[in-house]
Amino acid sequence: MPAVTVDNLLVLPRVTEPAPTAEERSVAQVTTAPSAYEGEGFPVRRAFAGVGMRELDPFIHMDQMGEVEYAAGEPKGTPWHPHRGFETVTYMIDGTFRHQDSNGGGGLITNGDTQWMTAGGGILHIEEPPEELVASGGLFHGFQLWVNLPRALKMTQPRYQDIRAGQVALLTSADGGALLRVIAGSVDGHDGPGSTHTPITLVHATVSPGAQVRLPWRSDFNALGYVLAGSGYVGADRRPVHTGQLAVFGHGESLTIGADTVMDGPSPSLDILLLGGQPIREPVATYGPFVMNTRAELVQAFEDYQKGRLGSIPAQPASEVVPEDSHPGHDVL
Repeated sequence: MPAVTVDNLLVLPRVTEPAPTAEERSVAQVTTAPSAYEGEGFPVRRAFAGVGMRELDPFIHMDQMGEVEYAAGEPKGTPWHPHRGFETVTYMIDGTFRHQDSNGGGGLITNGDTQWMTAGGGILHIEEPPEELVASGGLFHGFQLWVNLPRALKMTQPRYQDIRAGQVALLTSADGGALLRVIAGSVDGHDGPGSTHTPITLVHATVSPGAQVRLPWRSDFNALGYVLAGSGYVGADRRPVHTGQLAVFGHGESLTIGADTVMDGPSPSLDILLLGGQPIREPVATYGPFVMNTRAELVQAFEDYQKGRLGSIPAQPASEVVPEDSHPGHDVL
């Protein structure tokens, strides 16, 4: 699991441990992600299955893609499809993925890169392995997270952020036993490169066997921890977790994550994705690729998609699209 690594963790800035008086978050729930297939048939784990929207807010959906070793000719992706009303965050840990969208955004991401797509009022996109990876096969591992947008930004202009692995903020724990990659948001005053409409924090942590991390965490954010590989414990109550499990934390000002001395499985360390955000606390209506506030808005999204209002193929920047008609109060792309 390469993502971004460093030879010597001790040269990195160290996160200041929360004060002993800081309220430590306990664990409200631990769930195990079921396996499924997405797009043209690539394997995923549905990370948020079994967790209520109230606990996830502002997050909607997350898939762990892989980890799978493809043979030649096996790599698969998704066909062109629409989105409206939220943002997708695709983080590639191993392998290579290609993105293209109808707003002109896209490119290749590989070990440690992130693609951040704001669908906003509407966009079409496709995600697929490049031809050379299809021909050769190889390791494929990453995740895609859906971040909700508040009502006021549902129809915002689409945008695309290409975040290279070298741009993420790299930190270590107070004892030097963990590598923290801050992709978005802030940890102890260190900011990640992702620019978010909805305030969130997103961190990929690799914790060495036997090490423990205590992180400050905004008290107005929720907090989730998804185990990508390895085994350990989380929370004030030291709940055991392993690959494919999600921990939902309760209220508080700090998070505790620790790695087992001996890993449960082939991974040499505990890899965990930590995410939290400011709850939007608005009604959520979802169906397929759309995340809106009401059923009527979902119906409108499908109608707009069927009439070609969510974008064009080949890609054409939204600023160049001249709509034939429109609906009052809706942006047409």
